[in-house]
Amino acid sequence: MEFIVRSELNIISNSHRNMYQRFIDDPSAGPSSTVAMTSEELEPSSLKSTTSKSSCEKTSAHNFLHAKKTSGRKYTVSVVLICIWLFCTIVLMAKQERKVDDVHQVTLAPNQTKTQIIYKNHMPNTNKIQLILAGAFMPDYYSTLATHFFNIWIEFDPTEEYDVPSKSGLKYDDMHQRNITQIWSIPIVSESLVEVVPEMHHNKIVELFSNVTLRGDTRLCMNTTLSTNFPISFTYDLFPINTEYGIIYAALVLIGLYVLIITEVIHKSIAAILAATTSISILALLDERPTKDELSSWVDIETLLLLFCMMVIVGILSETGIFDYLAIVAYKETKGKIWPLINTLCFFTAMVSSILDNVTTVLLMTPITIRLCEVMQMNPVPTLMCIIFYANLGGALTLIGDPPNVIIGTNKDVIASGIDFTTFSLHMGGGLVFIFIAVNLHLRYIFRNMQDLKFTEPSNVTELRQELAIWQKAASSLSSYSKEEGVVRDKLLRKCKTIFSKLKDTLKGFKVDVLPTESIKLQSYDESIKDFLNKDSPLDKSLLWKCAITLGFVITLFCLHSFPQLNLSLGWIALLGTLLLLILADHVDIECVLGRIEWATLSFFAALFILIGALSELGLIEWVGKQTEVIIMSVAKEYRLSVAIILVLWVSTIVSSFVDNIPLTTMMIKVITSLSQNPELELPLPPLVYALAFGGCLGGNGTLIAASCNMVCAGVAEQHGYRISFVQFFKVGYPVMLCSVVIATVYLLVTHVTFGWNT
Repeated sequence: MEFIVRSELNIISNSHRNMYQRFIDDPSAGPSSTVAMTSEELEPSSLKSTTSKSSCEKTSAHNFLHAKKTSGRKYTVSVVLICIWLFCTIVLMAKQERKVDDVHQVTLAPNQTKTQIIYKNHMPNTNKIQLILAGAFMPDYYSTLATHFFNIWIEFDPTEEYDVPSKSGLKYDDMHQRNITQIWSIPIVSESLVEVVPEMHHNKIVELFSNVTLRGDTRLCMNTTLSTNFPISFTYDLFPINTEYGIIYAALVLIGLYVLIITEVIHKSIAAILAATTSISILALLDERPTKDELSSWVDIETLLLLFCMMVIVGILSETGIFDYLAIVAYKETKGKIWPLINTLCFFTAMVSSILDNVTTVLLMTPITIRLCEVMQMNPVPTLMCIIFYANLGGALTLIGDPPNVIIGTNKDVIASGIDFTTFSLHMGGGLVFIFIAVNLHLRYIFRNMQDLKFTEPSNVTELRQELAIWQKAASSLSSYSKEEGVVRDKLLRKCKTIFSKLKDTLKGFKVDVLPTESIKLQSYDESIKDFLNKDSPLDKSLLWKCAITLGFVITLFCLHSFPQLNLSLGWIALLGTLLLLILADHVDIECVLGRIEWATLSFFAALFILIGALSELGLIEWVGKQTEVIIMSVAKEYRLSVAIILVLWVSTIVSSFVDNIPLTTMMIKVITSLSQNPELELPLPPLVYALAFGGCLGGNGTLIAASCNMVCAGVAEQHGYRISFVQFFKVGYPVMLCSVVIATVYLLVTHVTFGWNT
């Protein structure tokens, strides 16, 4: 039994060593309240003691009414969430997965019109039909040079005589009575290139002239102007999603997710899973329930694999004692001064995140930051927020520092415009220098009161909270499946009861004595620093060397992964590095390592990916891009570049602060390339690329769930007992984001509009 206790505490002390909990509602205390328990909850059933009558009489009427009000609020929230769950359950039970229409392969002969019956015996009971085509189409930016076209339209062949009103724009006199859609003409390549060029895809929803119910056949008709055969594949959807309503539904789901996260009525991971399930249920209600394969395609496996593998590496690295060692070095180099120490951590984070991805950087820096803050009796949460801001800024510097930049840098149109690694860093670096300075001054102003960076509790209370959280975690990790485990669990809970009583007595004394004197505070602080610097924690050099070899391998390949000859993605590189470390450190207990993985963060990301995929299906993200394009095209020609830069920058920033920036960047890169290829607009592509890069990366500082590294840092901090709330991050992060975007706007307008630096 003693061995079991020691092993459990060893596991807990490694990953939760510095975790403590708020058992009294004290917002300035800083640590998480996710496992806060009353004394009755901490005791096993055999140890519960009856509450004396005198203690019950001390309960005030105010506290009773407050508790009753809180209970009513929780009941209301539970009822609402259960109603949402019932809606999802009923819809998903009633609706099947949408059937994927068969893909038709046809070859169009010269001067031949090919037809395909898509609705038999009467006109379709819809006013829109979605067409999906694949063939040797000409790219959009070469469309003005096209001399040949592929034409497709829908016609109705009635079994009874009737006339369809004539519509403008029809090119064929022999079709004008039966044609029920406009003719969609798509530029195609010349005869000699039909079998050479890669296949291109087109997707469009066409509107019907009439949906009067008449008997007859509805046909899809196609022809080309080529003098040779033209192969093409197509499919169609007779009942596409009505995006007018889909956008509203998507917005409501997104708002609901943020309400749940802001109010913290349930854990953010559960809120994301609930929102993703609701969005899929809405799609099912619209007869567009996605298949399992589609759901899998929405999840970014690369990102999840990267996060998982780096968590494993960092978990093993923590066993070497390197984080304590680096914390001691950082303290000595900065001589224990708070702002020099914070600046050192921030700029080192920015530098590393420009070389590595910012998620990996945050995983490495968070434990060091927490350890330093604890020794200096500082609340780690403000410093961790500063780390997040600089990780996002540093990731914006290079094409490999942040996922949106990777998406931008691998786009063929961006590459064709002459933007490479060096050019991108040069353009982005000029603006980021000013942003770094402004953000530093902004943070110094926000935290100008040094007490905002520290705890208000005495150190003995903090230590008791930490000790209680560790023992409680050890007790909750044991089940009651066996007699031995039950006995050990009871002993741990007795220990929790003893510490909890001591904590209550200490807090009562703290309230009576109000505040400790400055001399007591200073003495406690000096003793803490002395113990930290003289701590005998030798490094496990053997394991450290193995971790160093692994990190060297991973970092090297991270820097080289953009080369096309290297057929490895970031996720595969991290996986190979993890396997290497597990082989080298053969004594590592894999169950203990997996126990340190932040599974809640991984589940949050998986749910968020599915949610964003569903929102895209409902048309929300595409609607944002189209509105941006419409506004730019409505502006006078001489102001279009300025308006385009401002719109792309601010739209991408605001949207990416509330929606994950990966799908947003994927959509916006298509918008800006199409804008630059429009001959009427005459917009250069590079300024729009840099505006999108600034927006996608700076938007990550707006909210806690806006960027991957934000959530990873919050997850690691919560494992140590420090919870970063959505509102707490928003109050600091959104002003920082707005300040950064204003500077980026001025920088882009001066460099690209005033001086025309578009190369």
